[in-house]
Amino acid sequence: MTARHAGGGAAGRLAVALAAVGALTAGIGVWATVAEGDDRCAADSRLVAPCGAWWGAYIPYDEDSSLVRPVHAFEKKIGRRLDLVYTYHDMSGNELDGTLLTPDERALGRDRMLMLAWESTVWKEPHHAGYTETQLGWRNIASGRYDTEVIDPQIRRVKAYGKRVFLAFDQEADARIKEGAGTPAEYVAAYRHLRDRFERLGADNVVWVWTVSGYLGSADAMKRLYPGDDYVDWIGMDQYNYYLCHGTEDWRDFDESQRPAYDWLRENVSADKPVMLSEFSTAPDPRRPERQRDWYTAIPEVAPTLPGVKAYVHWNRAVPGPGCDLTVDSGPGLDGYRIAGRDPYFRQDVPGR
Repeated sequence: MTARHAGGGAAGRLAVALAAVGALTAGIGVWATVAEGDDRCAADSRLVAPCGAWWGAYIPYDEDSSLVRPVHAFEKKIGRRLDLVYTYHDMSGNELDGTLLTPDERALGRDRMLMLAWESTVWKEPHHAGYTETQLGWRNIASGRYDTEVIDPQIRRVKAYGKRVFLAFDQEADARIKEGAGTPAEYVAAYRHLRDRFERLGADNVVWVWTVSGYLGSADAMKRLYPGDDYVDWIGMDQYNYYLCHGTEDWRDFDESQRPAYDWLRENVSADKPVMLSEFSTAPDPRRPERQRDWYTAIPEVAPTLPGVKAYVHWNRAVPGPGCDLTVDSGPGLDGYRIAGRDPYFRQDVPGR
């Protein structure tokens, strides 16, 4: 989750799009996809859309622990259905946060894809509200210590769901080393054990995402954390324009915030695995609020120049600290995000299975 890498981030068309947004707010909803019915644009077995990229978001639960309501409310604001909903789980096994594929996730998954981030921790407060947790340890995961009690029941739930899901094990693994999760070698062993366990129990409907922060100060660790091409289907990265959040001062536009990590991963980890911007967002500039809108409206122009990026997943949750509201719930940020999400590049047919 984003609080992990607080020190690791910090990296003529508009008028037409604004008019389109005006039409949306007047009540003209556009839900159809541009590529509908075109088999050439159908997603492959790894859920890669060849003609563009998925548009997704992480939306936090509401005060009643509903996920359906806030996702629907967010979609109404942005004028489109999300392709992908990103959720987080711990390994507590409890009904609230430790159960993969909750009833709300299943309901949303009927016409959206799901991305499940599964953390080898037990959270100390509901929905990880304060970002405090107990580490189970990669060495223990790799040894099979938690298979029978914790892991296998969730694998069976995923298998029974049947529909393909994205799954990331301990996203931002490079940031977890200092938290005591273990060494890179222990992470690789845990990741491989988990995937092998899914396959042994017949849960073949999982698309595996290996996610790191993308912070290049952790370059050596990220290299050593890679489980190998045979175990990874997608590569995820979480990069932001923090600006004044967490004491940074440099404003980085969308391209400047994403391209360095993307290029590094392409050169040093995999040149052909599809890439997911599994968390991205920008903090606002209180002196120049239009900057936040422009940060998002630039995405459709930048996206084709990052051809390996096949999913864009917005982090829509404020994180602790002044100037750290990373949401697009209102104002210029919402305007820009709404414009970007209506671009044909992000209008792909979501697979039914």
